[in-house]
Amino acid sequence: MSVDLRTKYLGLELKNPLVVAACPLTQSIDNLKQLEDAGAAAAVMPSLFEEQITHEEVAHSQAQDFGTESFAEALSYFPEPAEYRATPDIYLDAIAEAKKAVSMPIIGSLNGVSRGGWVEYAKRIQDAGADALELNIYLIAADMSVSGAEIEEKYLELVRAVKESLSIPLAVKVGPYFSSPGHMAKRIAEAGADGLVIFNRFLQPDIDLDDLEISPKLVLSSSNELLLPLRWIAILHGRVDASLALTSGIHGAKSLLKALLAGADVGMIASVLYQKGFDKIGTILAGMTEWMEEKEYESVEQLKGSMSQENCPDPAAFERGNYMKALTSFTGEAI
Repeated sequence: MSVDLRTKYLGLELKNPLVVAACPLTQSIDNLKQLEDAGAAAAVMPSLFEEQITHEEVAHSQAQDFGTESFAEALSYFPEPAEYRATPDIYLDAIAEAKKAVSMPIIGSLNGVSRGGWVEYAKRIQDAGADALELNIYLIAADMSVSGAEIEEKYLELVRAVKESLSIPLAVKVGPYFSSPGHMAKRIAEAGADGLVIFNRFLQPDIDLDDLEISPKLVLSSSNELLLPLRWIAILHGRVDASLALTSGIHGAKSLLKALLAGADVGMIASVLYQKGFDKIGTILAGMTEWMEEKEYESVEQLKGSMSQENCPDPAAFERGNYMKALTSFTGEAI
C-alpha cells in the first residue's frame, strides 16, 4: 500500500508534514538545498528581529537599550552593526535567493512585540517572494503595572497590524503562558492569523558567575518537551479556524506521528537537525511511513486529528482527569 504523506499548512500544499523551524540552519542556501534533498517539505527562515530593523533606522546609541527587557536574545546587549548576521536588506535578499534555489515553500519570520514602523517589513518579506510569514511574538510581561488583558490586546493589535499589510498567509508563533490559551488562540485566529505555531520556546537568561553578567542561554529541545504542545494541539484541533503546527520536542517518527494524531497539520524540527544531522529527516519520514502502513492508514489526512480531544474516546485524558491517573499510577522509586 502506498501512503500519501501530503498535507496542507497555511493553504500551502506540502509533500509531507515535516517543516524545518526558524533557526540559523535555514539562513544558508546550501543548507536549504540539502534540507530539501533530505525530504523537508518547507522551511522557515531565521527571524528578522524588531530590534534589528529599529537599529537600522536610529542611531546606535539610541537603539542600544531598546527592547532589552522584552527579548531573551537581546538581554542587555546589542552587537555592533557589522556583527549582525542579517540586516533587513540582507534578510530580504536571502529570501529572494532561497526562492530561486529551492522549490519547497519558504516562510519568512518576523520577531517583535510592538506595533510600529517595523511591521511594514511584513510586506517587504512578502514582496521578496516568501510563500507565507511566521510572526514570532516574544513578549516577556515584566511590567507588573500591565494587566494580562492589556498584554493580550498587544498581541492582537500586532497580529492585526501585520495581517493588514499581507496577502500571503500569516502564522503566529506564541508561548503557552496565557491564563486561557485556548481562548487566546481563538482570538488570535479571529484577529487574522491563518495558522498557529504551538509553542514558542522562551529562552531564559542565565547569570555568569565569573563576569557577573546576565547572559542569554540557548538549550536545544528534548523529546520531553513534546507533551505540552501536544496537549494543546489536541484541544485546539477542530475548534480554532487556523492551521496548526507543533514545534518543540519532535525528535523522531513517533513524536511526529503523535503531533499529527493530536491534530497538527505539520511538525516543525530544528534541535534534532543539530544533534543528528540532515539525514534525520529521511529517517523520520521513513519511520512514519512504516508505522502508517502497519496501522493501515492511507494518508496523513486520514491520520490527522484522529486522537484530538474532539475525536478521542476519552476527552478528559487531555484535561485534569489524566493528571490524577498519571500520579496515582506512577510506581517509580523515589530519588
